[in-house]
Amino acid sequence: MTALPPETDAPINTSSETDTAVSPSDATRRHAVVIIGAGPAGLTAAYELGKTGNTAVVLEADDIVGGISRTVERNGWRFDIGGHRFFTKVEQVEALWHEILPDEDFILRPRKSRIFYSGKYFDYPLKAFNALRNLGPIEAVLCVGSYAMARVRPPKDQTNYEGWLVARFGWRLYRTFFKTYTEKVWGVPVSSMPADWAAQRIKNLSLSSAIINALLPNRNQKEIASLIEEFQYPKLGPGMMWERCAELVTAQGSDVLMESPVIKLTHEDGRVHSVTANVEGTPTEFPAEHVISSMPMPQLLKAMDPPIPPDVLAAADGLQFRDFLTVALTVPDNVSFDDNWIYIHSPDVTVGRIQNFASWSPYLVKEGSTCLGLEYFVFEGDSMWNSSDEDLIELGKRELETLGLAKASDVAEGFVVRMPKAYPTYDETYKDNVDVLRGWLAEHASNVWPVGRNGMHKYNNQDHSMFTAMLTVDNIVNGATHAIWEVNVEEEYHEEKGSSSLTPRSGTGRDAPIIPSDAPRLRG
Repeated sequence: MTALPPETDAPINTSSETDTAVSPSDATRRHAVVIIGAGPAGLTAAYELGKTGNTAVVLEADDIVGGISRTVERNGWRFDIGGHRFFTKVEQVEALWHEILPDEDFILRPRKSRIFYSGKYFDYPLKAFNALRNLGPIEAVLCVGSYAMARVRPPKDQTNYEGWLVARFGWRLYRTFFKTYTEKVWGVPVSSMPADWAAQRIKNLSLSSAIINALLPNRNQKEIASLIEEFQYPKLGPGMMWERCAELVTAQGSDVLMESPVIKLTHEDGRVHSVTANVEGTPTEFPAEHVISSMPMPQLLKAMDPPIPPDVLAAADGLQFRDFLTVALTVPDNVSFDDNWIYIHSPDVTVGRIQNFASWSPYLVKEGSTCLGLEYFVFEGDSMWNSSDEDLIELGKRELETLGLAKASDVAEGFVVRMPKAYPTYDETYKDNVDVLRGWLAEHASNVWPVGRNGMHKYNNQDHSMFTAMLTVDNIVNGATHAIWEVNVEEEYHEEKGSSSLTPRSGTGRDAPIIPSDAPRLRG
C-alpha cells in the first residue's frame, strides 16, 4: 500500500486579507477556519482555536449542538442519545471538560449496568457462575451439558464469532448471552462476524475457570478486568457541556450557525478555498484557509467541487453506518431499575438497551418519575426507522410490558429521537476505502482536516473525538505534526483501571467488529 502524505500544513496566516463571507445570520467577518459540525469534535476545535486568538465559523446541519452527545429536551424532560459516561485517560480532555463547565455542574455517579434476560438481572461483564445460578438448576445443568458437548465436539469452523463462542461456552449459553444482543446491535448474523473480535471482547471469561473458582475459591483465582466504579456526569446531561461550549465559542468571536448544512467545498490547486452552506435557506459561501470537518466522511467527499473521480466516489459509497433511535418513555420511578442502563438479551423484543435517566442524574427527570430510554439499533430507511413516532411509542410500551419492567398503562409520555449515522461500521474493505479518501484529500484538499467519529469513520468515544480536534488545532496553529489518525480507542480503555497515558494506536476502535460486506442484513 502506498504511504499517505504526512499530516502537516502551514500555520494559520492571521494577517491574511481576503474577501468577506456574507451570511444572512450576520456572520460576515472573515474567519481563517471553517468548521463543519457542532458536535464534540467540532466545538472543541472551535474553542481551542479561540484560545489561540483565532476565530472560526461553525456550520451545523442540525438544530441542536452536541451530535450524538446531545441532550434532548422534551416537555421538561432531558434525555441522552445513548449513555455518555465522562471518564477518560486523556488528561488534556479531562482538563478541558472542567474548563468548559465548573466543577459544581458535575456530579459523581455510580456505574451500574447489567444484562436483563428472562426477568432476571445478570452481571455485566458476564460472569459464568452468576449466569448459571440465575438461570436456575435445570437450565444450568443443560448449559453445562451443552458446554461439555461443545468441548467434545467443537464446531469445525471457529473463524467466525458464532463458532468461536460455541466452542467455549456451548450452544445454550451462546444463544442466551451472545447471539441476540449482538445481532440487535450490528444488524447481521453472528455467524458473519470474525472470531478475532470475540477474542478481544471476552478474553477473560471462561466457563470452566468460573465454576472451579466458585467451588474452590482459594485456588486459581484470576483477576478479571474491573469496571470503572463511578464516573463524572454533567448534571443536565452531556448536552449541557456542548451548549455551554457553543456559548464560549461565540464569546471568543467565532460564529456557530445552526441548521446550516454544507452543500459544497470548492477546491483548486490542492486546497479547498471555500465552503458553501445553506444558511437560512440561502447558499452562503465562506472562504477558508483551513477546514476542520466532523461531517460523515462520505458526505464530505461527495460535496467536493469539482466532483471526486469515480474510484474515490466508489470508496466513499463503500463506507457504511449503523443508525439509532431512542424511544423515551416516562414512568413512575418505583417501576424502574437502579442501573444506568441494562442490556436486553431477550429475543422476544426488539429493544437492545434501556437507559434509566434518573440513575444518570436526578436533574434530568421530574420528581417521582423517571424517563426510560429504549434504544433500537436500525438501518436508516428500514421499516422501524420509517415507522411513525406514535407506532414506535406503542411498540416501546408493549416491549416494556413483555419484559415485565412496566405496564403499558404506567407510561405517561413518550418521545422519539432518530440519530442517523450513529455508528461507523467496518467491513473487509473499509480500511482501503478510508485510505483512498485520505489520499485524495492529501493531494486535492490538503487543508481539510477530518476529526471525530464520523469525520474519520472511526468508532471513537467522545473523549477521543475531542482529542483529535485538540491535536488538529495544534497542527494548524503551531505547525505541529501530531498523527491524528493514530488516535483510537482500545477495547480495554473503557472498562479497566490502569495507566493514564494515551498510547496512539491504529485499529478499528472499541467494540467494533469487521463485518463482511456480503453479510445479510437482519430486518429492523
